[in-house]
Amino acid sequence: MPIVMAPVNRELKIVKIIADDKVKKHLENLGVTVNGEITVLSSSGGTVVCKIKDGRIAFDGNLSTKIFVA
Repeated sequence: MPIVMAPVNRELKIVKIIADDKVKKHLENLGVTVNGEITVLSSSGGTVVCKIKDGRIAFDGNLSTKIFVA
């Protein structure tokens, strides 16, 4: 499911990222990688705030539909 539809406060695994190579490389530099763990902290209007490792990151509505978790 896309991360925008994921339940809040539940640890999830990133299974797929649908984006061009430039965006994927940028996300990898931020710690967002396939098979990585991510926790959705809040979701509002398509914007998703997530916890990755010890940091937080916010995805806009466009990018939050391209990151799939299980």
